[in-house]
Amino acid sequence: MSHFIIAPVVLPAMMGGLIILWMRHDLLLQRVFSTAGTAVLLCVSLYLALHASGGEIFVYRLGNWPAPFGIVLMLDRLAALMLVLTSFLALSVQLYAIGSGWDRKGWHFHALWQFQLMGLMGAFLTGDAFNLFVFFEVLLIASYGLMIHGGGGLRLRAGVQYVVINLMGSALFLAALGTLYAVTGTLNMADMALRVAEIPPEDTALVRTGAVLLMLVFAIKAALVPLHFWLPSTYGNAPGPVAALFAIMSKVGVYAIIRFYTLIFPAESVIGSIVADMLLPAALVTLVVGQIGILGGRHLGRVAAMAAIASIGTLIVAVSMFTPEGISAALYYLMHSTLSAGALFLISDMVAQRRGGNLWLSVRPRIADSGLIAAMFFAATVAVAGMPPLSGFLGKLLVLDATRADPWWVGIWATILITSLFAILGFARAGSTLFWKPFQLQQEARHHADHHGREHDGPILPKLEPDEQIQDIGDAVSPALGFAATGLLLAGLVALTLLAAPALRMTEAIADQLFDPGPYFQSVLVHQEGARP
Repeated sequence: MSHFIIAPVVLPAMMGGLIILWMRHDLLLQRVFSTAGTAVLLCVSLYLALHASGGEIFVYRLGNWPAPFGIVLMLDRLAALMLVLTSFLALSVQLYAIGSGWDRKGWHFHALWQFQLMGLMGAFLTGDAFNLFVFFEVLLIASYGLMIHGGGGLRLRAGVQYVVINLMGSALFLAALGTLYAVTGTLNMADMALRVAEIPPEDTALVRTGAVLLMLVFAIKAALVPLHFWLPSTYGNAPGPVAALFAIMSKVGVYAIIRFYTLIFPAESVIGSIVADMLLPAALVTLVVGQIGILGGRHLGRVAAMAAIASIGTLIVAVSMFTPEGISAALYYLMHSTLSAGALFLISDMVAQRRGGNLWLSVRPRIADSGLIAAMFFAATVAVAGMPPLSGFLGKLLVLDATRADPWWVGIWATILITSLFAILGFARAGSTLFWKPFQLQQEARHHADHHGREHDGPILPKLEPDEQIQDIGDAVSPALGFAATGLLLAGLVALTLLAAPALRMTEAIADQLFDPGPYFQSVLVHQEGARP
């Protein structure tokens, strides 16, 4: 079992290398092997999650060196959840990329995709702070290539901004790790947690500095206001499948916040309380900015990006409680927001392909497959806005319930509920402009055509030509595969709604494990029999 822990990192790394070396000139082989590799990755993740569900913490010691001297990978319930969520999202979106033809619009799409998965999986499994930085850089380097996949001036400018902001975040990350290492003498998370706990409160100035720097880094990754400005243009201009996979990228920052500030800097400590006090106001402002962005958005891609920012705000509100109830609610909402954001980005790409790349919210002739796309858009936006009956409604109820004990609960509830109305209005406006008004325009044009030559006293409406009514869908290989892949994400939301009780029991078990770090310390720091001295 222990050797399977490294499989989610090794499998995409090997697959990415093989694709570059042996299949770079054969797109069909790339599609087959890359999709098969992602499917196997999902199976391995489910296998690991099954073993972690019992509460045992599994440790893989690279080179058989014991912690804290060697590098360790660690599998607990939280890591297992993130592995399954990431691999499920990746497989669904990859199928869409193949069906829509996006993977043929640039070089090395599938190789970069696999390296991106390698970085994501490593970030969730590592038990070492410096290797978290390493895996951050792996996934970011791959994301740079995916971001500019397909070319275009706007995409290139957004990619440059994305690179610059994340390089700044990487520099801050190194500064934070250097500060913490200077104080504690270790970068193993478990060992660092024990050493930080032994430092007298009056001697924690440098540790507090490192903790705040880390929070800034994770806030950049999670796109918390005021460090969110890179996300709207990046996600709004990225290729549709890439933006959908990026739905999990911001969750890496959230995962790191949960991991570090429940294990190393718990909220009840002097250091953790400083971060907790900063987090709630930032989350509420992020929520307000995101929902207002949905209401005022004029471009569907940016509306979807602002929805991702708003979901991060709601998610961090629950995390900032730093209670088992808050973390449990946050994890349920994290699953929901990842799937719903991914589906919304894919639906936006469907619209773009059928409107010649135009995602501005303006009335244009009715697009091909309008009815089915409109139904999917309605389902996704209902989920994102938090309306019943889908999982977004349940997730927001859980977040509201988790904040009842907070002294500012009235303000928190008011912010969440009022801004949800902003999202509903914004999505209703977007859906009406994209789907309902073109349908009305088409019906009026047909009515005029039926009565042409007999009634001349009414207004003459422009007749829509056939090639305006049904747009070309570009390089799509199989539109049906694209619809099926998007439907898979929407089905995940339905399953999360119908299976809310077992899902909530799972998140509660994860939260309980996080707030009882004793077994984590014992599993990671106890020397393995036969390990190098």
